[in-house]
This record gives sequence, C-alpha cells and structure tokens, in this order.
Amino acid sequence: MTVEPTDFTTDNPLDFSYETRPGRVVFRPGAAVSATPGEVARLGLHRVLVVCGSRGEATARAVADALGGQCAGLHAEARMHVPAEVAAQAVEVAREMRADGCVAVGGGSAIGLGKAIALRTGLPLIAVPSTYSGSEMTSVWGLTEDGAKRTGRDLVVQPRSVVYDPELTLGLPVPLSVTSGVNALAHAVEALYAPDASPLVSLMAEEGVRAMTGALPDVAADPGDLDARSRALYGAWLCGACLGATTMGLHHKLCHVLGGTFGLPHAEAHTVVLPYALAYNAPAAPRAIATLSRVLGTDDVPRALREFAGGLGAPRTLAELGLEEADLAVAAAQVAGQAYPNPREVTAHGVLGLLTAAYEGWEPRVGS
Repeated sequence: MTVEPTDFTTDNPLDFSYETRPGRVVFRPGAAVSATPGEVARLGLHRVLVVCGSRGEATARAVADALGGQCAGLHAEARMHVPAEVAAQAVEVAREMRADGCVAVGGGSAIGLGKAIALRTGLPLIAVPSTYSGSEMTSVWGLTEDGAKRTGRDLVVQPRSVVYDPELTLGLPVPLSVTSGVNALAHAVEALYAPDASPLVSLMAEEGVRAMTGALPDVAADPGDLDARSRALYGAWLCGACLGATTMGLHHKLCHVLGGTFGLPHAEAHTVVLPYALAYNAPAAPRAIATLSRVLGTDDVPRALREFAGGLGAPRTLAELGLEEADLAVAAAQVAGQAYPNPREVTAHGVLGLLTAAYEGWEPRVGS
C-alpha cells in the first residue's frame, strides 16, 4: 500500500482553519507543589489519583503530599508506550479508589497512562510534566497491545490543566534532556508541513525550535541552570501545542512503529529518525525548510539537526538503540501500510532507504 502525498506546497498559507483546544497552563518554578492543589480545586475535584513511573515517584509523592486530602492515592506503574495491560490495571485502581480525577506527574509515559485512564473513565486529567515530551498539550492517546502501538485523538484525554514547573526538570539527566528536547523539535518540524497548519501554528513552531535549540546546549553545559531549563520547557510547551493542533506525518508514524513493535526508547528513536525523515520530506516541504533554515542558520537543515543532537551526546543510529537489521524491512512495510498525510509519497522502498540510512548512521541526504 502506498500513501499518496498531500499537496502542502501550493496551497495559500492564508487559507486555513484553526481550532483552539480547551485547557489551562500554569508556568512557574515551584508550581508542581504550589499550584497543583489549586488546579484540582478549580476543577471541583476532591479525590484525584496521582500516577507516575518508578523513576518519578519521589516527585509525584511530593505532589500527592501537597494535595493532602484531595489525593485518593498514588499509582507508580506507568511504563513506556502504555502497554494495554498496564492501562487496564490503572483504570481498575482509579475505580477502586473512587477517584474523580487524575493527576499525571512525569514524562510521556506517565501522561500517557493518565490519558488512558481518562479515555476509559472520562475522568478529568491534570498534567504535571517533568520532561519535554509535549504529550500534555494534545488530545492524542496511545496504547500498545500485541506488539503494535495504536493511537487516536479524543478531547476527553486532553489535560484540563497543565502545570509546568521548570524545577522538576533540574534532575533530568543530560542525555534524556537532549533526546526529550529533540523529540519536542520533531513536533514543531512536522507541524510546519502539516496539512492543517496555520499561521499561528507556524509561529509557535518557529519559536519553539528557536527556544529549544537555544536552550539545550546551555542545559547540557550546566544541568542546574534554572534559566536554561525554563527556556527548554517553554520551547517544549510551544512544540507540544503544535503537536496538539496539527496532524503528524511520516516521522511520527515511524517512531510509533519503532517503539510499539520493536520496543525502542521513545525520545531516542525520535532523535535518531528526525534528520532522516526531514531529509526524505524536504523536497516536498520548501516552506518548512525555509523556516527551519532561517531559525538554525543553515542551508542543510537535516545535517544541522543531526550534528546538533550528536554534538550534545545523543545517539546517532538505530543500531545503537537495539534495532536489528532484519527489522528494517518489517518496519518499512508497517509504516507504508498505514494511511496518514505526508508531504511526500510514502512507499515501502522509500521508507526502507530512510531506515537503512538511520540504522547505519549515514549522512542524511535531501530527497533520499
């Protein structure tokens, strides 16, 4: 099956639709503890379940303690790519505790689990992100079952409040800060050539790329720099808003397959794939390339993004992440067999070439 390209290059950029998303954002240092109880009260909630992963349990417990009697319990079982059985267990816990809402504290895994609870129960969700994943700004949910990741959109999973606290990111290890930040960049990159892009989304994408690429080197040089962490989180908010407002293309479908089917780590897969997916789509997305060239100060955006991430210590190949050479053709067939908008036609042969280059670590070449 081939996926026909959507013509994103000749449409009038001032002919668009833009739909605002419900939700509220609180952004300040210390907000996780100081603002979350107020956000719970503002929504009229009295018994919220706090969910997190094992790595973020200490932070989530601090939030739970701040909630006091508003907290029904803490569930620290979030896992990457939201396995269906993990989601089912969390839904059962929420029901047993008679929770009337959910507070997800952590990265994409924790927020993904909170969304799974919201999807199954209709409970309102508050997100307190500690990474740059961007999931908190979207109505996109994902579940992995039988080796395949299934995604969808439903406004019931859109967090009603997002509490951004740059202090939560101070302990984020530099390697994860870098890959999580590049993951955020991927949202902005694909938003620039999305079929439902608009001038506002494009402005957010451009500013998000500028903020994140400016902040990450400072974060890597001094992980305790709160100003750098704040700028990175600000960039992540903008990039996440782009993800929530537009339809993602080839890059995100590739990473869903690599994560859901082959178990590759989410942020790291995004980091490796992004330059190659952009090089593949570049000939059909000249406006996006022009914007990124202006922000990054380069004539070769895919190469610049690969060197940017690699220079900060990020992985450069899919082989480093544990993918096997025999998996490449399987992944390419899966990605080409799905229907989604993309500026350039998606074929199994084309995706296999992209994945092979990313597996071997070749220099990304525009149009290849």
